[in-house]
Amino acid sequence: MDVDDDGPGRTPGATAPDQAANGPRQAWAGLPWLVRSAVLWSACLVVVVAGLYLLGRIAVLLAPLAIAVAVTIFLTALLDPVLLLLRRLRLPASLAALLTILLLVGVLVGVGVLAWNLTAGQFDELSQQLRQGLGRTRDLVTSTLPVTDQQLDRFVERVRQGIGQGSLDPVAGARTLTEVFGSALLALVLLFFLLKDGRTMWRWVLTRMTGPNREVAAEAGRMGWRTLGAYSRGTMMIAAIDAIGIGLALVVLRVPLALPLALITFIGAFIPILGATVAGAIAVLVALAANGPTTALLTLAAVIAVQQIEGNLLEPLIMKRQVRLHPAVILVAVTAGTLIAGIAGAFVSVPITAVVWRVIDTVQQHRRTAGSPA
Repeated sequence: MDVDDDGPGRTPGATAPDQAANGPRQAWAGLPWLVRSAVLWSACLVVVVAGLYLLGRIAVLLAPLAIAVAVTIFLTALLDPVLLLLRRLRLPASLAALLTILLLVGVLVGVGVLAWNLTAGQFDELSQQLRQGLGRTRDLVTSTLPVTDQQLDRFVERVRQGIGQGSLDPVAGARTLTEVFGSALLALVLLFFLLKDGRTMWRWVLTRMTGPNREVAAEAGRMGWRTLGAYSRGTMMIAAIDAIGIGLALVVLRVPLALPLALITFIGAFIPILGATVAGAIAVLVALAANGPTTALLTLAAVIAVQQIEGNLLEPLIMKRQVRLHPAVILVAVTAGTLIAGIAGAFVSVPITAVVWRVIDTVQQHRRTAGSPA
């Protein structure tokens, strides 16, 4: 006589391991789709954040190398049109790369020497003007807000203690100087090889891929490189336009130290949003200390006008659509880069975000094109 041994709750013909595997599957399938989607997206987010955190920690540990590589890639994208122009003149790759680097060094040394000769004697005066501006700002704060002098003094003292917690260490200073010099030298050497053999290296990478992945990788790499080149050249142009516009406004308003302030504006433009804000605040403080509240308000209006014209008119024309990111994305990227790697992270966070977004968008477009009917 045959006896059914399956028992209650068992699938007929299923073994014990099958029953053990079907239990979690049935439990998972019984969850609402919203809960399952939330669990999957949360797991993916945890994996992505953990990977980014690990990469950030590695980059911090290898800070001189990471900075040298980032500067090299940025300069390569910036100088690529110059290299292509020299290559069209039938120059060998090595000679074209060497001439491009010599041109870069000549421009940097020339601009540095000129700026130093024109502004070296004015930076002491700039610090004095800033102190006076801060003093006037303090008087305005204590006279218009319910804040006493003692409360403001305690707040300022806490800020000073937070900034100057560490004492100067000659050994650490020498080490930092050595690391900066070594990173600069490494960046120049890497720049030469990337200008000379960069395209050959990329073709070698593509030959290691097969099937449709090669076409997708080639297109994504091409668009990412265009994005980085457009960002580097566009940022340089926008920084120059901001410096010239704000510098002319300071000259018209007879604000002293216009040239050092224009130089600070040019450097600050390479850190989106935050850099322009800090540079504009410095200009307003100097105007307040030198010529009073009226000139400070006019300087603030000029800074805002120049930045609005640059952000709403010039940047879309110069950067094009392939580099444009939402201001909220830029602010989050700059803040995250600053928290991870300080000033260097603030410099490289936006171009990295723009390139990654462009690569992802290109891959998604290829997938949509491949999945659509002919």
